[in-house]
Amino acid sequence: MKIIIAITLLIMNAFIDIDTKSIYQFKVKTLEGQDFDFASLKGKKIMVVNTASECGFTPQYKGLEELYQKYKDKNFVIIGFPCNDFGGQEPGSATEIRGFCTKNYGVTFPLMEKVSVVTAPIYLWLKNKDQNGVESSKVSWNFNKYLIDENGHLVKHLGSMTKPDSEEITKWIEGK
Repeated sequence: MKIIIAITLLIMNAFIDIDTKSIYQFKVKTLEGQDFDFASLKGKKIMVVNTASECGFTPQYKGLEELYQKYKDKNFVIIGFPCNDFGGQEPGSATEIRGFCTKNYGVTFPLMEKVSVVTAPIYLWLKNKDQNGVESSKVSWNFNKYLIDENGHLVKHLGSMTKPDSEEITKWIEGK
């Protein structure tokens, strides 16, 4: 009887797609071209944001940096992905993007290589419930935010209108 149960469970597991993937599976390049492994962020809350230098929401860089400075020593990190998908609002090179962000907003949180939110594997995971196990979403413009818990699992997607210092975000970071 035990053998029949064991075989049945093995067969069932073959047909059930249990996706335990987390953001930790991804490796990307920083804006400076260095390897970055999301597994290095285990135990931290992560906010992933698609950014742009010539967007009406660009001033959110200031709020993102303030949020990062306030919580970076409390197991929180922001990861920015420059994106040129919406209105060509991030046309610059990596050097130009870094210079703009540093000069105008003092950005010190990690910025990754420019991506397309349509095709980048990390964004396919963030946007698709079949892959992230939580929700499907659409990145409708720049400065969309994805909240990831300390175990690397998606918690929530927030649109561009949600400011970095919103009560919803700060309560999430603080665990309230």
